[in-house]
Amino acid sequence: MATLVSLLALGFFLGMRHATDADHIIAVSTIVARERNLKGAALVGAMWGVGHTATVMVVGGVVILFGVVIPPKVGLAMEFGVGIMLVVLGLFTLSSVSRHIREQVTHQVAASHTHSHTAPPTGHLHTHAHGDYIHAHSHGHGHSAHGHAEDDTPQARIDRVLGGFGPYLLIRPLIVGVVHGLAGSAAVALLVLAAIRDPLWAIAYLALFGVGTVAGMILFTSVLALPIVYAGARAPSLSVFIRAAAGALSVAFGLYLMFEIGFKDGLLVGAATLP
Repeated sequence: MATLVSLLALGFFLGMRHATDADHIIAVSTIVARERNLKGAALVGAMWGVGHTATVMVVGGVVILFGVVIPPKVGLAMEFGVGIMLVVLGLFTLSSVSRHIREQVTHQVAASHTHSHTAPPTGHLHTHAHGDYIHAHSHGHGHSAHGHAEDDTPQARIDRVLGGFGPYLLIRPLIVGVVHGLAGSAAVALLVLAAIRDPLWAIAYLALFGVGTVAGMILFTSVLALPIVYAGARAPSLSVFIRAAAGALSVAFGLYLMFEIGFKDGLLVGAATLP
């Protein structure tokens, strides 16, 4: 009994260690880079951990209870999917940074430009941005002549409707966690089967492994968010640089994983073997 309890405790701490794997850190970093407070960052980590744990529990439970054997090619395909996801996350982040930079340039140009046209004094055609939404309309320079309220845009209306809906805000880290859970569930389940013969104890191990993963990711995202929150409050340009760096690193590491798994491990060429 003491040995089993020790093994369960080991599962918790291995879960915390598992949360700091390189691909996990890079994927979550691209999401946390958008957060502006520690609470939001911790929630991102928690949702990633929940998605990861749910997948490991389901897939690992099937392997443990029914003795299902996951073929090496399927396991590698799951890992390859992580690489694709890292590239997509990185591109989304870089796209967001690019939109932010264009918005700032647009605002600077709008603040410094002069008019030499003969338009009526009531207004002129003006192109500008509201967050990610960019459009043009006629307006004057007075507050009442802007043409519409600042929050009267399609993006703002969607945010008002869906902003309080949990999945709208949390679906991305949850999906990222699910994908990572798929990629790691085979190895975790095989490790459990090799160490614990009783299915119930094996499931308990997986559960504590998952709890440790959630705890580890919450701790990691909270620590990661500290410089991001500080930069956002005192050095906005540094915050943009951090987001761009996280996006670029995510794309680079994702491509590296895809190459390693697709070619060196033989998923796309030759016979696939688990590393």
